[in-house]
Amino acid sequence: MTTSITLADAEALPRLLDLIERRETEGGAPSWDEDERDRRKRLVGPLVSGGPEGAVWLIGPTRAPLGYAVICFGWAMAEGREAWLEDLYVRPSVRRRGIGREVVHAISVSLRGAGVRRLQARLPRIEHSAQEFCTACGFSIATGTILMNEPL
Repeated sequence: MTTSITLADAEALPRLLDLIERRETEGGAPSWDEDERDRRKRLVGPLVSGGPEGAVWLIGPTRAPLGYAVICFGWAMAEGREAWLEDLYVRPSVRRRGIGREVVHAISVSLRGAGVRRLQARLPRIEHSAQEFCTACGFSIATGTILMNEPL
């Protein structure tokens, strides 16, 4: 692998939040105000604290990352520990160079070594480019299931 990835820790949280905000504003969302930044800090904090909720990998140099990948953990009675690719962002200037595929592969190898049985990705139906990317990474469409949510 030519692209380095590093597990993010609490020290990386400000850089990570900047990247998350950048991804969202690229998609047309407004910039965050102080309250939104504090809310995001509370949500992302556990993922950079080494807890069981998940983990974040920074892509490229840790001082000026090219992007990030967020993995959240869960448990499936049929298979055991599973993980969700919750978010993946690569800066536009370095996209379409295979970085995302390298990152997903490296994370998959790491997760497999830690006993994770399945990596899943949840995508909007209209995101054809995301579906193509996930297919290129080895994901396949789950058949026979429908994902349903109940907001709590």
